[in-house]
Amino acid sequence: MPRFSRLVLASACLVGSATAFEQLAGFKMPSLQGMKKAAENKAKFGDKKLAIVTGTSSGLGRATVKHLLRTGEYHVIGAVRDLDKMEAIAELDELNMDLFTPMYCDLNDFSCVRKFCEDVVKFANEKPLDRLVCNAALYQPSLDYPKWSADGIEQQMQSNFLSHFLMISLLMPHMKGAVGPRITMVGSVTGNDNTVGGGGVYPVADLKDLDGLKAGARNPISMMDGYAFNGAKGYKDSKLALMMLSNMLHDKYHRQTGIAFSSIYPGCIAESPLFREKRPWFRKYFPVFMKYITGGYVGEDEAGQRLFQVMHDPRCSKSGVYWSWNGGPREGRGAEAIEKGGQIAGAGGAGGGWDSIYENDQSDKVLDKRKAERLWDYASAVVGAEWPEANQPKSPCPTLKVVGLATSFLERREEAKRMAVRPGIDGTPVMVADDKAGAMLDREIGFLKSLQSKLLGELPETAVKGSMIDNGVASVPRPTSILRPGSEEYTVTLKRA
Repeated sequence: MPRFSRLVLASACLVGSATAFEQLAGFKMPSLQGMKKAAENKAKFGDKKLAIVTGTSSGLGRATVKHLLRTGEYHVIGAVRDLDKMEAIAELDELNMDLFTPMYCDLNDFSCVRKFCEDVVKFANEKPLDRLVCNAALYQPSLDYPKWSADGIEQQMQSNFLSHFLMISLLMPHMKGAVGPRITMVGSVTGNDNTVGGGGVYPVADLKDLDGLKAGARNPISMMDGYAFNGAKGYKDSKLALMMLSNMLHDKYHRQTGIAFSSIYPGCIAESPLFREKRPWFRKYFPVFMKYITGGYVGEDEAGQRLFQVMHDPRCSKSGVYWSWNGGPREGRGAEAIEKGGQIAGAGGAGGGWDSIYENDQSDKVLDKRKAERLWDYASAVVGAEWPEANQPKSPCPTLKVVGLATSFLERREEAKRMAVRPGIDGTPVMVADDKAGAMLDREIGFLKSLQSKLLGELPETAVKGSMIDNGVASVPRPTSILRPGSEEYTVTLKRA
């Protein structure tokens, strides 16, 4: 049987097999070890989803855990740096410890983050992870000098962004097999400069050219932009980076993995421990100002309900969204509020309930894809993160499978011929050896092109001859022919040389 005929027959058989067993894609024969682990996980977790939340010993994380456990549908792993404090909080909040497992994780130490992820994977025992929430944060706006992590990185930059960046890279592969998995970043209105809270209050989040991160972000470099330290800006920049990361993950991996990547702003938690490093007068009067003047005050419990909603509500399975809520401030704003559908740019305060959630607008800085790519590359280098290759789904078209298999087989030969000549770049054409096998492949390539034309249709005339401009001269000339040893053209060329 001719070589190409065997190739086509093999391709057809492969496609037929793929079509016949399409519903069995991904099926694996269960092993004894796999069945044993499945039984262990059934006894350990039941039908509960596995959720990881960072920063569960206080503030937003603490409130979120209570809402998650009340459903009885989750086993929550809490990442905390003070296990004794977490034990006391769990007792105070009367958490069901059968459904809650605290684990030590100091986000100011990359080695600790890696150890935490190893512990999570071991604890899950090959059960897919369902939820990951990057919540924990440091806020040091009043400092005149940076505080450094165990890795020599400014603490807000590492805790809020870089360690979560590393954690996602390590845990995301273990979400494979989960039904409707989600990864959520807790962003901030302060990182979104298209609002009063983000663009109207100095300093404004701005990563500039990311020179600090590009240079390694180690002491004495304290800011992602590489300039002098500003505590408040460092926090805002870290939240901007988190929101950009959410978009990048969506673009790269949502269709490939099915994971819903999103960021949220749950409202201003004016009495949060997040403000523990603010001046005493600020901690006293800021909640009063937010509650009675702006109406933007949100309590911890309500904010926790909002984060829980993004983890749990079916409508929040959409990826690539910045979630916000319209709270009480929309009331009494008259015709203008009706015209805007009750929405407030940058999100509102308390109230509004479960149905006040909406997809908020993101600023130009958050949506800057070119800068986000650089952020991705620099952060990966700083933390040593390894990411899976981003592969988009391919067409299931049977024609593509038949022609594609044959084309892939012959592509190396065809590309070697095409790449032998680079007009305007190389001075001397590259000689390609001629042999019987090569001549046979040439005929097979010709037959393949004919088959492609029959299946896909003939090429337009302009595609074959080029676009005619400037008095009938083609805009792109055809490349010269390949010179083969032994041919008349080859002999003539050697004599001219």
